[in-house]
Amino acid sequence: MQMFANTNYDFTKWRWHALIFSAILVVLGIVQVARLGLPLGIDFSGGTIVVLKFQQPVAEDAVRRALEPLPGEKVVQQYGSADDHELLVRLPQAQESEQGTSLEQGAKQVVEAVRAANIGQFEVISTEIVGPVVGKDLQRKGIYATLASIFGIALYIAFRFRLSFAIGAIAATLHDVIVTLAVLAFFGYELSLNIVAAILTITGYSVNDTIVVFDRVRENFRTMRGASLESQVNTAVNQTLGRTVITAGTTFLSVLALYLFGGEVLEGFAFTMLVGIVSGTYSTVFVASAIAIALSKNEGSTPAAPTSAARLAADRARRRERRNV
Repeated sequence: MQMFANTNYDFTKWRWHALIFSAILVVLGIVQVARLGLPLGIDFSGGTIVVLKFQQPVAEDAVRRALEPLPGEKVVQQYGSADDHELLVRLPQAQESEQGTSLEQGAKQVVEAVRAANIGQFEVISTEIVGPVVGKDLQRKGIYATLASIFGIALYIAFRFRLSFAIGAIAATLHDVIVTLAVLAFFGYELSLNIVAAILTITGYSVNDTIVVFDRVRENFRTMRGASLESQVNTAVNQTLGRTVITAGTTFLSVLALYLFGGEVLEGFAFTMLVGIVSGTYSTVFVASAIAIALSKNEGSTPAAPTSAARLAADRARRRERRNV
């Protein structure tokens, strides 16, 4: 069964409304991130995380009181399901503590302080320690990886199609990244390596959808000669609408299952993907195409040159016309 067969929705009619709406979203997203900030996870900031599993329910405040003698700001929160009686304790990493057994000192202090408070029997089920130098190195590499992926995508689209289409695709990708970061900041998710991996995945996912539409636009340029650029783009979006909805829908459901049943470790990754899928589908239909149309009109040329196969077919047609004269 083919979904959305022969649809003729006028998407380009609303392109200016969509661009204004997207501009508002981007501005609000930047303000949101600047106001609330995006807290860095242990991967980037460094620190110590200890997960304790108690035999009976223990209040978070009781653990916080037990850790009061330790220096720095402590974070105590529930980890996983409430029925598991697990609590996560996070300590900031001292800047001078970078090598040797000093990295493990914070975890030992947490265990000793909770055991001395005598608030219940427990066991340590996991410990994660990242020094500040390693955290800064991971932070720098995460930024480089994101920028390099966006730059590579821009070069590919500019070579495959044209510069105006590349700008439209990159603008849509940046739109998705900013909106996703704003939602993460609003819900208080920490920026970790998992979330950076999700953002890079969103980048590729969004651009893949955009390239499918742009490729169909290039085909329509050869088959819809004389039609306006808006008509060619609108037809391309309608022709790929079924594929876009099916791909986005199945991916969304898969990631939703990962978010609901994947556990605490994968929650941030899955949530980032859910937001990115929605934003990426929207930007593919409205943002990328609208910007490509506006820039192509300013350039005063067609969106793509005919391929060698198209030129060969045109030459054959002209020769047949000469023979018929």
